[in-house]
Amino acid sequence: MTLQHLLGLIVAYVAGSIPAAYIAGRLVRGIDLREYGSGNLGATNVYRELGRTVAVAVMLFDAAKGALPVLVLPRLITGGDPVPWAIAYGVAAIVGHVRPIFLRWKGGGKGVATSSGVFAALVPLPMLVTFLAWVAIIWGTGYVSLASLSAALLLPLTILVMVGPRTPVLAVAIVVGGFVFWTHRANIGRLRRGEESRFSRRPRGEGAG
Repeated sequence: MTLQHLLGLIVAYVAGSIPAAYIAGRLVRGIDLREYGSGNLGATNVYRELGRTVAVAVMLFDAAKGALPVLVLPRLITGGDPVPWAIAYGVAAIVGHVRPIFLRWKGGGKGVATSSGVFAALVPLPMLVTFLAWVAIIWGTGYVSLASLSAALLLPLTILVMVGPRTPVLAVAIVVGGFVFWTHRANIGRLRRGEESRFSRRPRGEGAG
């Protein structure tokens, strides 16, 4: 690892740390979204508390902060095989989203949108198939968490079929998929008990605490 590569990892991590949902809550309603709804800084909680337009903007931003380090940094920082470094920058962005430095390393999102951006840059076609499945599951069940967990399982399978077993992206997809399950462990418990909330916007003012 060169000093440039280390700097690239830091840049990717800091980019991933930008808390779009937190900023949106402050700008739109003057609130800390961590104290409303599910308390999660993800697009679903943004949708329920701030509305569809803001949620779409947050989701796109979170995806972009995963995709851009993968696409841009390997072109700016040369030396070594660019593919492993592209993967490393993507992972750094995901870690930044979940443990953001700007929020003192806690209170970030669950990493789904940022991970989607990373894999959209690394393996666009498998990610497209996975995204369509994610949308279909939300449409059919109303559970965003179930769609995210299903996508975490489906993405490695689509990479295996469409790209092959030898790509290093497959191993990363398996690890990130496991990480998504870990960040959704509370959702898994609620799904098993039949207590998980379906995808809908909550009336403004509900869910504080």
